[in-house]
Amino acid sequence: MQEFMKWTLDAIRSEGLLLSWMEEKRVEWANLLAPRLKYLLNGRTFIVFTDDDREWFETYLLKKINSVNSARPLLPFVSLKSIYPSLDDISSKEQIMLLEDMLSIVFPNGYVYFYIGKSSDKKSQIAKLNDDSYMWLFDEQVQNSFYLSSSDDKLDTKLISLYNLLDKSIDATLFAELSL
Repeated sequence: MQEFMKWTLDAIRSEGLLLSWMEEKRVEWANLLAPRLKYLLNGRTFIVFTDDDREWFETYLLKKINSVNSARPLLPFVSLKSIYPSLDDISSKEQIMLLEDMLSIVFPNGYVYFYIGKSSDKKSQIAKLNDDSYMWLFDEQVQNSFYLSSSDDKLDTKLISLYNLLDKSIDATLFAELSL
């Protein structure tokens, strides 16, 4: 883990002022991301979804992660809304369990919820109920979440910067530039 922590610090510093705010949050970031990168290496699918205000970011992430210009293999990142168009209608724990039953059949190697958005959004409950979830959560600190503030004036810029750091971390892991 120490190697990933050092690599993360170097990656943050290489971005200069754009990611300087992440230096103090690097331990939180690395501790959350390292196990999720292991899941990726073991064939788990990342199921991405967001609150309504961040739908643009879901589209951005999904287009960038498997860009045709990428030198790496295609990665299993998919949109939950594309798999289950009635996502916005989920309102109970029972419905979430039915969704998870379906996903466990569709993804036999396993899956990881990747939620980006406000903690108060009802869709966040889907990710919060799963211990393996990876969340960039706004306005609440919970287990398996990276805390951001929804009132931050630079939130959109920070999300794109976080995506770039995630992308670099995936490349470094896939191309054995670091060990987890």
